[in-house]
Amino acid sequence: MAELVTEDVTLHVEVDGEGEPVTLLAHGLTNSCRELAQLTPLVPGTKVRFCFRGHGHSSSPQRGYRFVDFARDVEAVADAYRAEVAFGTSLGAGAIANLVARKPDRFRKLVFLLPAGLDVPFQYQDRMLRTAALVDGKSLEDAVEAVLSDPQRVATYLEYPWLRDFDRNMLQDLNTVGVPRAIREVIDDRPLTDREDMRKVTAPTLVICREGDVIHPAEVGRILAEIMPNAQLMVFDDGMQMYQAIPQIVERVARFLTDS
Repeated sequence: MAELVTEDVTLHVEVDGEGEPVTLLAHGLTNSCRELAQLTPLVPGTKVRFCFRGHGHSSSPQRGYRFVDFARDVEAVADAYRAEVAFGTSLGAGAIANLVARKPDRFRKLVFLLPAGLDVPFQYQDRMLRTAALVDGKSLEDAVEAVLSDPQRVATYLEYPWLRDFDRNMLQDLNTVGVPRAIREVIDDRPLTDREDMRKVTAPTLVICREGDVIHPAEVGRILAEIMPNAQLMVFDDGMQMYQAIPQIVERVARFLTDS
């Protein structure tokens, strides 16, 4: 474990594996580098996981939680560890997209898992703000129980029972100070100024999404795959199919990273 100090934040970084490729892994909103920890032993090379500002074990500035700020976190870690591949889920995908839209040649390969936004405002802002309110000012233990007991999540757990244990595990590093700040600022932002900027990103890209996900619409993945010149698209019918396909997803990602 290490810390990377930038001009306005201290980022928690964890590195697994060795050799090529060097892949940066960027997690989703409210989560931490724990989110992708189970993936890293299964893909080749050096894997660099980090916690975004306001998340996990990283510091939590009062302000600075827009996509350009999260993109600065991505760039700082990628530069420090010489990462040439970037893998982002949800918020992480948006932060990487924000960076490559401005610096299209920064990465040699990209993986976007459940991208959440393009150049339009986020949907379901009320749901995100409710999460911020549930967490704000609570101890870690109380915040985790409040989030897991939220009626909308309980309804989702009835459909996908396995998701409750997954969420509980993800919330063990919940940053109860930074996450509310991050949610309240980033929901008024968008990853891209103009989706057409992604046409300049020629790096081979794997986009993975699923139908029926209101936070990460499959249409976002389809648009990215259509706009980006060298994109491949994986679409699953629903959350259960995607969960059951995790071994196939990992195999596909590993193959994608090692293909020349």
